[in-house]
Amino acid sequence: MVKHLFKLIWNKRKHNFLFLSEILVSFLVIFAVFSFLVYYYLNYRKPLGLAYDRVWSINYNRDQQTKNMDSLVIFYEDLKKSLKSMPMVEAVSYTSNNFPYSSGIMTTGLSPAGKKVYNVNNYMVGDDYNKVWKMTLLEGRWFNPEDKVARNKPIIINESLRKEIFGNGPAIGKSVGDYEDKGKLKIIGVVQDFKANGDFWPAGYALFSPLDSGYLKHTNVLLVKVRPEADAGFESSLYKFMANRLKNSSIEIQHLSEMRDAKNEQTIIPMLIFIIIASFLIINVALGLFGVLWYNINQRRGEIGLRRALGASGNSVSGQLISESLILATMSLAVGCFFALQFPIMNVFNVPSIVYVLAILLSIAFIYVLVFVCALYPGKQAAAIHPAVALHEE
Repeated sequence: MVKHLFKLIWNKRKHNFLFLSEILVSFLVIFAVFSFLVYYYLNYRKPLGLAYDRVWSINYNRDQQTKNMDSLVIFYEDLKKSLKSMPMVEAVSYTSNNFPYSSGIMTTGLSPAGKKVYNVNNYMVGDDYNKVWKMTLLEGRWFNPEDKVARNKPIIINESLRKEIFGNGPAIGKSVGDYEDKGKLKIIGVVQDFKANGDFWPAGYALFSPLDSGYLKHTNVLLVKVRPEADAGFESSLYKFMANRLKNSSIEIQHLSEMRDAKNEQTIIPMLIFIIIASFLIINVALGLFGVLWYNINQRRGEIGLRRALGASGNSVSGQLISESLILATMSLAVGCFFALQFPIMNVFNVPSIVYVLAILLSIAFIYVLVFVCALYPGKQAAAIHPAVALHEE
């Protein structure tokens, strides 16, 4: 039976070329859509790694009144203490501009054991940074005041960076070279991975460095963890307090929950547009497949009538047409899978291979369902052809 089906397909190869092309194009488009969806879904399932709720950022651009570093340190320390003394404030920390959900980027590299690790997100943070975000320490400890005078600069890394450098081995107490491998950085802690660019993106590599007094003059962001009772009234009071303390500065207060939503929208909206465009394409392809199958049935009425006259049942005729369509789909999928498999083999876009493998399997299942549904009704119509009428027409 299978040999007979392949013979029929070969004899009608010119008519089947359009069918094969439509299936191939559909597979490639569906593969692209499922690759995005699987990638985002796998990232979404991972723990967030930080508590963004009730975290506010205060941005300012104060022109310094003095170049005396000791005076600046005293000023910023007094400002921090004043904020912490407010009844609605739980924790306060200075930070560099690249805090989670912001648009700031600051990357560096490390040189462990003679090799290079690039694209490491470098966060300059204050002492209470972990209290603001409620980060989970997996190993070691957070920074303390003694770290500012340590011989080797202390750093805290995330678990992805630890795995890249040390595999499953311990990291606490180990030293790694900085970007140019001229200085040594001592690892004192490992935090759980956290998704700083939204729920749908991976954590990447991250390290935290203590924000020293020399960096304070370049700092223009404060992170504040407020209590659940904090409302718009407190936000207004906080704004007035900052405006009075930083008289030559423009103050902006942002809620990190809103910044997170904005980051997620930057991923969701383009993806929805892509899905809508792909859906229209799939609908057109489905209509095309339906039309091709319907045309083939009308061209083969004599063949179908003869089979029915020789005793073939309606289900047998319908099954043959559906089987032909599925075999054609398999031929197109074989070609499509050849191209799709190049993505995990060549590690395109540095995406885990499991993403592409799952996308290929889902795309194959989707194409088979699509072809089966498109062939089902024409197959039933073919089964309903009366042999006498079909032979009379011939």
